[in-house]
Amino acid sequence: MPKRIAAFGEVMMRLQVPGHDLLSQGNTLHYTFSGTGVNVVSALARFGHAGSLISRLPANPLGDAARAYLRKLGVSTSSILEGGNYIGMYFLENGFGARPSRVTYSNRLDSSFNTAPEDVYDYDNITRGIDAIHFCGITLAMNDSVRQHMKALARAVKQQGGLVIFDCNYRPSLWGESGYAKAKPHYEEMLRLADIVMMNEQDVMNTLGMSTQQEQREEQLKELIPLVAAQYQIPVIAGTHRSIHGDNSHSLRGFLYKNQRFAFSDMLTFSVYDRIGAGDAFASGIIHGELAGFLPEKTVAFAAAAGMLAHTVSGDTPMSTEEEILRAMTRSAGDVER
Repeated sequence: MPKRIAAFGEVMMRLQVPGHDLLSQGNTLHYTFSGTGVNVVSALARFGHAGSLISRLPANPLGDAARAYLRKLGVSTSSILEGGNYIGMYFLENGFGARPSRVTYSNRLDSSFNTAPEDVYDYDNITRGIDAIHFCGITLAMNDSVRQHMKALARAVKQQGGLVIFDCNYRPSLWGESGYAKAKPHYEEMLRLADIVMMNEQDVMNTLGMSTQQEQREEQLKELIPLVAAQYQIPVIAGTHRSIHGDNSHSLRGFLYKNQRFAFSDMLTFSVYDRIGAGDAFASGIIHGELAGFLPEKTVAFAAAAGMLAHTVSGDTPMSTEEEILRAMTRSAGDVER
């Protein structure tokens, strides 16, 4: 049964240097529109759900272009308000080998989304009939006004019986100096509201300040995630462990903690074409599995395969259908489909 899923977040304009050039080398840029919320609800729309974005865009040609792009992705724009003057932008330089990819933000704090007034969103009307709503830590990092909108929307959805999904997604550059201390009370408030959380043991140690004597990542995970689930009464926590190899390949293993038990995916190793947005693909797989009633083992395997496939297409936005992901789970890909 398809569900109505919303996300609250900023629409970003992605400006990418072709190939693997640096900004200082290139003289052309390819633009698309994205954002964590955009990526998650568009992926869920591909799985058959009704996806919408709650946001704010300027009433100018850039805002019009962003709306048109979202509609092309199957995302409803009916809850996107008009106002403000700017759209947030980021410039992407693709990494290669030892050189990592680099993102440079521009104009973000002045964007229409981040300057939305206190009373601009009608929380009860916007959230009526929503089965689940997605938020991320990137949005939480913006400013107090955005945080107030985020928490009010989460409470409105909870009051109407919907699910709250929170992806920790901590970005040091957005929180600034003493960022973990600033972020902790806001993260704790969102965790208490959340039904499904995306985090791993690094988030627990850094953002929540919890410690462990364990030295191996998996042992840290197995000790800390159950403590967080119990303390904040979170039914589902999921996340990934990633290894990066020198030959432009990555390995990814997903986990899901539910009903006081862990389920793990296989370790998937694959070549990387475009890494940005792959975490959103994993999150959309977890959300879909939960909404569709998959067993935990199937949900985490589905999410890991969705994350793997997202590395194989350009752009932030996951493009795989449920059928393509299920096929990737059951057989090795690579042959020509005829």
